[in-house]
Amino acid sequence: MKISQDLRTQPETKYTRTTNEDNRSFQKTLQSQVLNLKQQELQVLMKSITMQGDKLARFRTFRDLAKFKRLVKGFLQEAVYSGLDLQKSHSFGMDRQNRKLMLVKQIDEKLVELTEEIMNQEKKTVDILGLIGEIKGLLVNIYT
Repeated sequence: MKISQDLRTQPETKYTRTTNEDNRSFQKTLQSQVLNLKQQELQVLMKSITMQGDKLARFRTFRDLAKFKRLVKGFLQEAVYSGLDLQKSHSFGMDRQNRKLMLVKQIDEKLVELTEEIMNQEKKTVDILGLIGEIKGLLVNIYT
C-alpha cells in the first residue's frame, strides 16, 4: 500500500495580533462593566439596609439591630474593597483615602450610638430614624 502526500493548494494564512489600542478599548469596556456591577451591588445593599432600618425603627428588637449591623458591615466591606480596586486603577490621592477612613470611623460611632438608643427603650422612634438616616447618608457618601 502506497502512502500519498497531498500538497497544499492554498497559501498559508497569516494571523495578525491585536493592537494595543484594541486591548485598551477592551480594558476600558471591562472596567466600566465591573464598575457598573459594583455600583448595582452597592445599591442593592443600600435598599436592604433601608428596609432593615425601617423594620428596626418600628420594632426595636436586638435581632433587627444585629441584622442591621451585619448589613452595614457587608456594605462597608464591599465599598472598601471596591474603593481599593478603584484606587489601584485610578490612583486616587491620599486625601480621598483619608476621607473614606474618617467616614468609616463615623459610621462605627453612629452604630454604637444606635445600639445605645435601642437599649434605651425610652427614646422616641424619630430619634432612631434620624440616626438610621445619618448612617445611610454616610454610606451614600462612601460610594459617591
